[in-house]
Amino acid sequence: MAGVGGGNDFQWCFSQVKGAIDEDVAEADIISTVEFNFSGDLLATGDKGGRVVIFQREQESKSRPHSRGEYNVYSTFQSHEPEFDYLKSLEIEEKINKIRWLPQQNAAHFLLSTNDKTIKLWKISERDKRAEGYNLKDEDGRLRDPFRITSLRVPILKPMDLMVEASPRRIFANAHTYHINSISVNSDHETYLSADDLRINLWHLEITDRSFNIVDIKPANMEELTEVITAAEFHPHQCNVFVYSSSKGTIRLCDMRDSALCDRHSKFFEEPEDPSSRSFFSEIISSISDVKFSHSGRYMMTRDYLSVKVWDLNMESRPVETYQVHEYLRSKLCSLYENDCIFDKFECCWNGSDSAIMTGSYNNFFRMFDRNTRRDITLEASRESSKPRAILKPRKVCTGGKRKKDEINVDSLDFNKKILHTAWHPKENIIAVAATNNLYIFQDKVN
Repeated sequence: MAGVGGGNDFQWCFSQVKGAIDEDVAEADIISTVEFNFSGDLLATGDKGGRVVIFQREQESKSRPHSRGEYNVYSTFQSHEPEFDYLKSLEIEEKINKIRWLPQQNAAHFLLSTNDKTIKLWKISERDKRAEGYNLKDEDGRLRDPFRITSLRVPILKPMDLMVEASPRRIFANAHTYHINSISVNSDHETYLSADDLRINLWHLEITDRSFNIVDIKPANMEELTEVITAAEFHPHQCNVFVYSSSKGTIRLCDMRDSALCDRHSKFFEEPEDPSSRSFFSEIISSISDVKFSHSGRYMMTRDYLSVKVWDLNMESRPVETYQVHEYLRSKLCSLYENDCIFDKFECCWNGSDSAIMTGSYNNFFRMFDRNTRRDITLEASRESSKPRAILKPRKVCTGGKRKKDEINVDSLDFNKKILHTAWHPKENIIAVAATNNLYIFQDKVN
């Protein structure tokens, strides 16, 4: 079967894999977020060790006009360090929960990165010239004797090896009591939101010492707590509109023009539950782990444990599309609950034209759904198919009975190998898939 993507059928093929091959994976090396910038030329990953690694797409070479640019390491820096909250006797992990790029305004690039408590604005800039010929110091930086300075020199700029510098420009701290799960940059390019389990704050990118609380669902008595915020995102075009999802499987759309505190939503999206399919696990698997607006702003996509749903913003009663990601796991929910996998938070993403969506699964499988043809495909991120330009073969999971040659039995799936984080290039069919400590990059086959 041909691949799923934007428009015509094509096949996905392997492009690159980043990261060590070791069997013993260090906890700090596990990738925790993946994000392309607006042009798609930069790809950022964050890991559990608090590091951010940025890959840059190389320019296509004239000698190989058909080879498209590969992504190579552009900059690596330590974004967050482990901290300790002495008042609450709590360790604050350095793990990067989310990275969001800001639209590029000049030669430098800016991104927001966050751990559980602190958001930082980073500037990534290049330097390929240095000043030489200072009056008060030598070339090696030592101060010169003022009495030996007999003439005035004008410093000149000389070329040097390219240096990429990452510097923290703003640190937004002390605004969240609970763990931050989302950050989203507004379309006005001046503000952004950050969400934790019970509150959403609105920040100005220039102001670090205060933020405005725009959603607060914390009950007066914490024993009455029935749901938490799981994800939040600004609308891509309307700067006053944002959505947030909950652990109860509902999505609320809020309009900041209504009131300063958006405790009353403008729209409430919820699919009625089928009473016949209710079980002990219903509430857990209905919790939404990710919400993403389409690039057009007309639709939004939500991911729960077993499915992906596409909602039309004009219809609150039910989703317009529902895609089953791994329905074969419904019979395994008991064992998935015992090994805590049922609480895994899978993300989802749109392709550049909103015609296809992608999300992850177990056994290093990831799923793609074509919204036009309603076809879907299961692919695998593995070192076995990591030969250059190797075409990815569709994978199938067999739930019982006789297993065909290319199928894998549901009992053979490795639940420790999971694709939680994926990203799709905003303009081309290039995808980035995080599999534990490895970053796989795939692209469509070019003849």
